[in-house]
Amino acid sequence: MTVYSYHVSQEQFPPRALLGWVQRAEQAGFDGAFSSDHLQPWSPTQGESAFTWSWLGAAMQATERLHFGTVTVPGGWRYQPVVLAQAIATLAAMFPGRLPWVALGSGEAVNEAVAGPEWPPKAGRNQRLFNAAMAIKALFAGERVTTEGPPMLRDARLWCRPATPPLLVGAATSADTAQWLGGWADGLLTVGRDVEALRSTIAAFRRGGGSGKPVFLKVDLSWAPSEAEALQQAHENWRFNAAPGDANTELRQPEDFDAATRHLTAEAMQSHVFVSSDPQAHVAHLQACAALGVEAIDLHQVGRDQEGFIDVFGAQVLPALRGTV
Repeated sequence: MTVYSYHVSQEQFPPRALLGWVQRAEQAGFDGAFSSDHLQPWSPTQGESAFTWSWLGAAMQATERLHFGTVTVPGGWRYQPVVLAQAIATLAAMFPGRLPWVALGSGEAVNEAVAGPEWPPKAGRNQRLFNAAMAIKALFAGERVTTEGPPMLRDARLWCRPATPPLLVGAATSADTAQWLGGWADGLLTVGRDVEALRSTIAAFRRGGGSGKPVFLKVDLSWAPSEAEALQQAHENWRFNAAPGDANTELRQPEDFDAATRHLTAEAMQSHVFVSSDPQAHVAHLQACAALGVEAIDLHQVGRDQEGFIDVFGAQVLPALRGTV
């Protein structure tokens, strides 16, 4: 059965508020929580971006049964692979079974470019991602790792290792990247609004070698008491993530995303975010997503009313998805 997590949007909200909401999500019946890992928000108006690895430790201690996940970049800008492996291993050792997987991506300039002298093209970032993922797997296995990289390691090893390391899942938003990940990643994390496009991305992952491996999905949604409010909050809070073209690899500051999405209309958000005031419409969309054979779906309420979302989805949406109402 597909499991459902609450999305912890570090770039939108302060960490103490997110801690309270993840406790509320546990009480409301969510199965897990999935945290973004950003250095900067998408826009200055969002105004937040706490350190995910500190927050995850506090959140695991503050909850009892939720599993957690995050998507991060191991390629050697903000995080050297051995340091990231140490962070993952420490959490997995302290909270066995509650960090079942971590997604690894090639990075966004707004988060990574500030920490290095150069920002390579896609092929270079993918090579760094692969090299780093292989190094982390070897470190989890207790090996001493030396590699020319990039990123480079010299006789690196871990002294804190969990009995069962988390899966290292690859993050992809395109079919081409998903197919490439299929041959080496332990699973796939993808995101999208259109079910048929998601089906194509998942099929590419399977075709590339991912047959039998788990697929995880993040769904951006906007719920509010009225349709107008749901659409307005999607536009006000998440249009920055809908910047066109190669924005994620070219734009380096939150102000750049403001400028790139200044002329995006509210109606245009319909193709990026599932917008509805009707909980049953969300049920139908999420059922269609679950039918793709995904292991877990992360529900990201892009609006500001997190408490209302948690309560309504806990009472009406999650039971319907599980067939308990």
